[in-house]
Amino acid sequence: MDAVTTPRRLGRALALAAAVALAVTACTSGGGGSAGDVAKSEPPRQDSEDINAKSLDQIKDGGEVRFQLDQWITQWNPLQVDGGSYNDTVDLMRTLEPTLFSTDASGTFRANPNYLTEAKVTSDSPQVVTYKLNPKAKWSDGKPLSYLDFKADWQASNGKNQAYNLYDPSGYELISAVEQGADPTEVKVTFSQPYADWQNLFRPLIPAAGIATPEDFNKGWVEKIPITAGAFKIGTADKTAQTISLVPDPAWWGTRAKLDKITFRVMDKSASIQAYLNNEIDFASAGTAAAYGQLKNAKDTVIRSASPWDEVHISFGGTGALADQKVRQALGKALDRSALIKIANNGVPVEFKPLGNHIIMPNQTGYQDNSGQWATFDLAAAKKLLDDAGWKEAGAGQPRTKDGKPLELHWILSDGTAQAQLDLATAAAAMWQTAGVKVDLDKVAANDYFDKYITPGKFDIASWRNTDSFPNSKSLANFRLPVGDNTFSNPSRLGTPEIDDLLKKASGTVDPAEAAKLYNQADAKIWELGHTVELYQRPAVVATRKGLANYGAFGLGQEDYSTVGWEK
Repeated sequence: MDAVTTPRRLGRALALAAAVALAVTACTSGGGGSAGDVAKSEPPRQDSEDINAKSLDQIKDGGEVRFQLDQWITQWNPLQVDGGSYNDTVDLMRTLEPTLFSTDASGTFRANPNYLTEAKVTSDSPQVVTYKLNPKAKWSDGKPLSYLDFKADWQASNGKNQAYNLYDPSGYELISAVEQGADPTEVKVTFSQPYADWQNLFRPLIPAAGIATPEDFNKGWVEKIPITAGAFKIGTADKTAQTISLVPDPAWWGTRAKLDKITFRVMDKSASIQAYLNNEIDFASAGTAAAYGQLKNAKDTVIRSASPWDEVHISFGGTGALADQKVRQALGKALDRSALIKIANNGVPVEFKPLGNHIIMPNQTGYQDNSGQWATFDLAAAKKLLDDAGWKEAGAGQPRTKDGKPLELHWILSDGTAQAQLDLATAAAAMWQTAGVKVDLDKVAANDYFDKYITPGKFDIASWRNTDSFPNSKSLANFRLPVGDNTFSNPSRLGTPEIDDLLKKASGTVDPAEAAKLYNQADAKIWELGHTVELYQRPAVVATRKGLANYGAFGLGQEDYSTVGWEK
């Protein structure tokens, strides 16, 4: 299932891993493309990346790299819910705005010297983080970066003023003060309680001048980026042609980017394969049977793979019949996950293994399978749960009934969904039918999929990918209880105070082993809640143009477009 992130990664995006609502596309071979039973390799190891890493002196000056973009970006503010929910927005804004820390392939944070000369915890009780800014760092309006930018981001994102339609308050809600330090280049951030993943905050940093009021925060970044401070700036943004280009910013104080231009062109995932084969783009996902079959032997192409924070799941809504936890639990028990995963994995060269955790991926330290009975195929137990919930059997092939109403649910699919994804959904629906649950597959317009159905919670069943919910503290947004109209990255709106408390406690636990215990306790409760049935961690399998350097499959790392280019 080559779907997308919704209100994130999310925990790194909705992270549930977008101002870019991507169409859900195929993960199987049915309905198109060469499939076949290809040889499977083990998923890439924990700290792996496959990006054709080259030093800058091995890369040509100039040139262009062309990428596919899933949908036109409307909201560019990554702190705002419609911007932060989609990975394409967040990734591009981390190129255009200050990213204080980046991550390497193992997920370790590294300070970015273009913005920071130093950043560290300078007090434990209370926790104080002191940032020392690079004095050369300036916004495009000429102002230097300062504590005022940190303060504005915190005040907009801490959840205290609901006029700010924010994406995720995690971490920001624990800050008690932001002040200038010893001089204008020093920033002191004080926390009301410990926060282990403080390096993930202010990624990117958004200028105070651009979010001075809730109106600016919510609407001032729609169809525009008022201020930047990165190696690149927007060259063109042609909504008619559906293309966005980035060009080097001559005001950049760091090492000049190697490329003259990076072009992003909006197209469906299904169209990107042919666009790659036509030499219209230089990078394409090869993570489905159809895509891999067409791309593996393409001219001047290298297939690369790594294991990012990227999962595929089936989500349940929280209204109607699904407001009953027993019904959601029954749906989980009625699924044969191994059969569904085989459909998805057919024709893809890296093995998809069942995922037993909503928060920690198998290639991360602390992973354990907490799925237990909730993801074990047990049709008899599923039927008993439905009986206990008052849904009575109505005969073979017929939906159960309660108070005269049939147990009929709707799986929302994008009309951009390829036949292969439909095969998987159809297989799941057939499994549920044997338990007495009728599931209709309803197609909706691709551009409406997230904005009108998933994000507002107007679905019974849906499937998408969460990507980049890393570090682990970002998972809170995916599962926390809504506050008023703010559902964070949890469109099903399902949660419990206990899960919230465990995730918040884990995010404040500095000892990684102790934090992992708490995350796993929370994950076990998420499984029991019947929130989401995890299927598998989706390995990144991508096709890159031969000679493309410092780009490909990043694992837990972050791309750096300023180092991307063509080998000499």
